Amino acid sequence: MNREYLQSTQDINFKFYQNERDFVVDEIPLAGFLGRGNYLILHVSKVELTTWDMIAIFAEFLAIPAEKIGYAGLKDKHATTSQYLSVETKYENLLKKFQHKQIKILSTIRHSHSIRMGDLAGNRFSINLHEVDNIDAGKIEKIARKIAKTGLPNYFGYQRFGRDADSINQANEMIKGELFVEDAKLKNFLISIYQSYHFNEWLRERVLLSKELGSTELVLLSGDVYQLSDKKLTIPNLVPNKDFPMKGAVVTGLLCGRDTIRAKGAAREIEVKYDDEFLQEKGQRREALIYPSDIDCKYIRKETMLNLSFTLPKGSYATVFLESIAGRNYSAKDVKMKEKKRK
Repeated sequence: MNREYLQSTQDINFKFYQNERDFVVDEIPLAGFLGRGNYLILHVSKVELTTWDMIAIFAEFLAIPAEKIGYAGLKDKHATTSQYLSVETKYENLLKKFQHKQIKILSTIRHSHSIRMGDLAGNRFSINLHEVDNIDAGKIEKIARKIAKTGLPNYFGYQRFGRDADSINQANEMIKGELFVEDAKLKNFLISIYQSYHFNEWLRERVLLSKELGSTELVLLSGDVYQLSDKKLTIPNLVPNKDFPMKGAVVTGLLCGRDTIRAKGAAREIEVKYDDEFLQEKGQRREALIYPSDIDCKYIRKETMLNLSFTLPKGSYATVFLESIAGRNYSAKDVKMKEKKRK
């Protein structure tokens, strides 16, 4: 499963590693917190833990079910990350005693309701790129800013599919009825993998078509479905089957399933190859392009290192942005740094 990109790079070489020093992620909340209410919002940082691991630690400390702890999104394990959690205010005094070597409570504030999945605007990334000379540093910044203008294909990153992408095979076997999965959480996870894989393959074909037509931007087709990016507009969020792009709208791809809009015309001819209309899970549309913002580059010549900072909307992958810059695909093995090299 390869991810194709729109911009052609000129042999840019760099290495990056997912660890607590070189990969930093900060969650951006959807809106400000009120400072009053029945819930306590925790701004927390964690190192070398998944979000699930961290929630389990808090749940054990507070002696409550993990389901009682609200969160907006999942953050990388092999990184330093910050995000927001919510608990009832009755645990405020107990949390003052909380200590853990991999978790730090940065601040707390009260709010009127708990945090729900998806309650975030995006994520701010700060990533160190290694073995970069000053010429490549300039190339990286130039192409990063170009991608920010023309759009980044919004693939699901390699992290979505597990090591060696073994979960894709399990998902396909389950959908075909060749594998029985009793655990509801695992079943839902494999369905999401199935949907993500087909979205990625659809997007890859659309990118390849655009490149064949000589475009460095995603070529739009008759019958595409657009999503309005301007949240202030009161017209429906999804605009189906348009023959031309609308102002403030981004073309979307299908996460196959029931009860969602399908493309028509030329767009549907490609989409149908990656659709499964018999899937009982609810379908969705996902933006085909995203636009990285607030790009900042700092080159440290002595260390041949470029720090690249940028903001992405929720649900998108920083590693996809790096792949687009480098013009290559990465895997979990490529970005793992041995301990002895980090000293």
